Amino acid sequence: MFPVSDKSQDVLNALRAELKELGVKVEYNTKVKGVEVKENRVIGVNANGFIKADKVILATGGKSYNATGSTGDGYRIAKELGHTVTELKASLVPLEVFEINMCKNLQGLSLKNVAITIAENTGKVIYTDFGEMLFTHFGVSGPIILSSSAILLRYKNIDELLKNKSINLSIDLKPALTEEQLYARITRDFEEIKNKRFKNSLDKLLPQKLIETIISLSKINPEKQVNEITKEEKNGIVKLLKNFSLTLSCFRPIDEAIITAGGITIKEINPKTMESKLVSGLCFAGEIIDVDAYTGGFNLQIAYSTGFAAGKSE
Repeated sequence: MFPVSDKSQDVLNALRAELKELGVKVEYNTKVKGVEVKENRVIGVNANGFIKADKVILATGGKSYNATGSTGDGYRIAKELGHTVTELKASLVPLEVFEINMCKNLQGLSLKNVAITIAENTGKVIYTDFGEMLFTHFGVSGPIILSSSAILLRYKNIDELLKNKSINLSIDLKPALTEEQLYARITRDFEEIKNKRFKNSLDKLLPQKLIETIISLSKINPEKQVNEITKEEKNGIVKLLKNFSLTLSCFRPIDEAIITAGGITIKEINPKTMESKLVSGLCFAGEIIDVDAYTGGFNLQIAYSTGFAAGKSE
């Protein structure tokens, strides 16, 4: 969700204006050391001295993007008050591949309207999606890759499978065409430029940055004239475009993740008020809770909704 102006400063200004309107006091450069509790009820916050409060909302975020101040302190504070924090993992995070040199050559290339399939070597499909992705110097990123990471991190023995080169990413570069239709398309293109060399024949079919890699993987002599390319070689190009394969190796670090999976278990939180079931007057909001979703604004909505519920609760 973006402001009409497309300027993030306008969001900040709107929040500041509302804080001023409501007379909210904001403490800057203040490290919160803990929440003070007496007889299972919140009495204040231990920061630069003691700040009295009969209600505290812990909304410190997760562990990702720690440059913003999201260092995981909220989890420590919650644990000190007796709460359970589930295992923390990077989610909505780019993925590394073993074919790093290939991806370095394709770095910066964004692909739109492609289909991906992530599967074990055995053929067992883990995830499929359609949309936009991006090649990076370490592997792959972009919306459909980030969403896939949310599924992969929960897959049984995923770290071991990745380490053993057992997880494949297949990219269908032409999902709108069947293999037969793509073969006919290539044949038609080649007939129009039959005297050209193979290395100069794929401009209409592929982004410029991808052509050299596809030519290399096809094992067809780049200098070969298009009218000399055999039926078997054209079928090879079709297979390559419908199944551009990479081997996933690992997740990028949690510092690069959009969100943190894991957090304070929801069993210990009242879902209507976001209040702790263990400590009266203590509420939680946002990423500190063990809830997360796909990319596309869903995690922002979780933050807004839980923050609203916590703020409105008596």
